Amino acid sequence: MAKLKITLVKSPIGAIPKQRATVAALGLKKLNHTVELPDNEAVRGMIWHVKHLVKVEEI
Repeated sequence: MAKLKITLVKSPIGAIPKQRATVAALGLKKLNHTVELPDNEAVRGMIWHVKHLVKVEEI
């Protein structure tokens, strides 16, 4: 299965609480922290909600 490489590039400090929770649920803790997650609909939906805070690459 394909994977996505997700990097936090902008701080969620000023974001609304739901977006901060989504960043945490993706497993992102600090700026420039990168995680690899499976490419599925649930993860894509989470990324869509915080697309202005993260950078996504397909692996």
